[in-house]
Amino acid sequence: MVAMKYIIPHTSPLFLASFRLLPAGILTLIVAAVLKLPQPKTWTAWLWIGLFALVDGAMFQGLLTTGLVNTGAGLGAVLIDAQPLVVALLARILFGNLIGLWGWLGLTIGIAGICLCGLPADWIYRFLEQGVPIGSWLQGVNDGRFDWDALLQSGELLMVLAALSMSAGTIIVGYVKRHADPIVATGWHMILGGLPLMVMSALWETSPTAELLVGDWLGLAYATVFGTALTYGMFFYLAANGNMTSVSALIFLTPVFALLFSSLFLGELLTNLQWIGVALTLVSVYLVNQRQQIDAFVTSLLQGLSKESNGSVEAVASGPQATDTTAVD
Repeated sequence: MVAMKYIIPHTSPLFLASFRLLPAGILTLIVAAVLKLPQPKTWTAWLWIGLFALVDGAMFQGLLTTGLVNTGAGLGAVLIDAQPLVVALLARILFGNLIGLWGWLGLTIGIAGICLCGLPADWIYRFLEQGVPIGSWLQGVNDGRFDWDALLQSGELLMVLAALSMSAGTIIVGYVKRHADPIVATGWHMILGGLPLMVMSALWETSPTAELLVGDWLGLAYATVFGTALTYGMFFYLAANGNMTSVSALIFLTPVFALLFSSLFLGELLTNLQWIGVALTLVSVYLVNQRQQIDAFVTSLLQGLSKESNGSVEAVASGPQATDTTAVD
C-alpha cells in the first residue's frame, strides 16, 4: 500500500493496476511450470478462473488503485484490511467454517487494531467523544449533512468495494481449487484480470509512464514481485488448502507492515495510538489462528475447576457424616 501510494502521483491508477497484475501473473505461471503443476483442462475450470479474474483481479485491483487516488494509504489499508470479517461470514455460510467466540473476538480486536493503525488520531478522539460522524467524514465538512454525491465520488467507497471484491475472490478460490491447481489459477487470474485493465488504461489514460522516475520503477517492481506475485500466490494457496478465516485474518498485519515501512523509508513516526493498534493487531491474529486451541484449553480449565469445586462440596458434605460415625463407634 505504501509503495502504491508513493507511485500513484506519477502515473495513472489503471496502468498501475495492470502493471501489478500482468508481470506478476507471468512470473507465477513460470514458477508453476518449473514446479510442473498441471494446467486447467476443463471449461468449468476456466469459467471459475474467469470469474476469479473478474472479481479479484480486474475489479479489486482497479477499485483499489482508483480509490487510492483520493484516499490516504493508512485509511486505505483500514478499509481494505477489514475484509476478513466478510470472508468469515461467507466462509461460515458457504463452507461451514467454524469461527467461535475466540475467532469473533479476534476479528473484532483486529478491526480495532487496524483502525488505530490507519485512522487519523483526531477521528479516533472525536469518535470517543461524539460517536461516528460518518456524514462529516465523507463530505469533508463539519455540518454533519450526508452528501450522497460525495459518497459516490469518494475514494473511501471505492476502497470498500475493493474490499468486498477481494472477500468474494477469497471465497471463489474455494471453488476454483476443485477444478484447477490454486497456484496456476492465481497466475491465470492475474493475467486475465490485468488484460482489461491494460486496455482501459490505453483507452482512457494519457501517458501513464511519462513522469515515472527510477524510484517509481523500482517501487513497481517491488509491488509486482513481492506485493502481488509472491503475496497472491501464497495467500490463495493457503486459502484454498486451509481455513479461509484464519488465512484472511493475516491481512490484519498489512497496516502493521505499512506503518513499519513508512517509518523506515518515509521517516514517519508511530504515535501511541498506532503502537496500541499494532499490539491489538498481533493479538487478533493470534486469537483467530489459535481459536480452537484456546477454546480447548479454556474448556479443559473450566472442567478442571468444576471437578475441584464438586470435590470440595462433596468433602464438606461428607465431613459431618464421618464425625458422627466415629462417635457412634
